[in-house]
Amino acid sequence: MSVQTEPRGAAGPAEHDHEAHQKAHPTDRDYIVIAVVLGIITLLEVGTYFIEDASTTFLVATLFPMMIAKFLAVCGWFMHLRYDNPIFRRVFTFGLVLAIVVFVATLTSMEYWSDVYPRGM
Repeated sequence: MSVQTEPRGAAGPAEHDHEAHQKAHPTDRDYIVIAVVLGIITLLEVGTYFIEDASTTFLVATLFPMMIAKFLAVCGWFMHLRYDNPIFRRVFTFGLVLAIVVFVATLTSMEYWSDVYPRGM
């Protein structure tokens, strides 16, 4: 009875599966680009404070997409969710949607959408 063995250092089936699921992870340059993009988005968010006579609807409509973009960039790149199991993406997406729904419901219940909201208190 002959037993065949693989030569030392040869990749077994488990190693082939692991290599097949590997994706190219971001380089240092990618992290720097994402950090610069996040910084620019933050500057735009802070810049909305200096817009005089901006309606609350305009502010929420401009700040929400920037908030979502920053959330997706941080979760996708810095937390490596792009390379993990898709269930983790679903959990974070559900959390984001839930946060937006709760935030909008809270603002609606406090009548934040009306432009009679006192400014400069």
